[in-house]
Amino acid sequence: MTRIGVYPGTFDPVTLGHMDIIRRGAKLVDRLVIGVTTNPSKSPMFTLDERMEMVRREVADVAGEIHVVAFDSLLMDFAEREGAKVIVRGLRAVADFEYEYQMAGMNQQINPRVETVFLMADVALQPIASRLVKEIAMYGGNIAKFVTPAVREDVVARVEAIGRKGR
Repeated sequence: MTRIGVYPGTFDPVTLGHMDIIRRGAKLVDRLVIGVTTNPSKSPMFTLDERMEMVRREVADVAGEIHVVAFDSLLMDFAEREGAKVIVRGLRAVADFEYEYQMAGMNQQINPRVETVFLMADVALQPIASRLVKEIAMYGGNIAKFVTPAVREDVVARVEAIGRKGR
């Protein structure tokens, strides 16, 4: 039987922290489905299609069977559709844990057939958050320590495009 896991997120943009969890999560399952979604409480820098393409490009060389899929539904419904028995979530700090613990409890109530597995981000990558990467880039800061060179180019190009539109 194939062990399928889902790693959900907005990935706006995909960071080195995300990539760490993807690499490690892919070792735990036979197939890792990266679910790219839009969070209504966030205003994304990149469209859903752009984020999916970015994630596909970044995971192309990661070992394991990895699929990148868009979803716009309850996570547990998406996991069920994908045949997943595991939700993979990354943790950076205590604040993440409190939120993720609450979500895992709610998800368990919605669908007890799917377990949530938490992976601690690599210590060097723990402070990285997509929101902060975007903020640093918007103020002209160097984001090279937080994203791959290709993602850095994507973000810088988008920031420049936004800056031109705003003038």
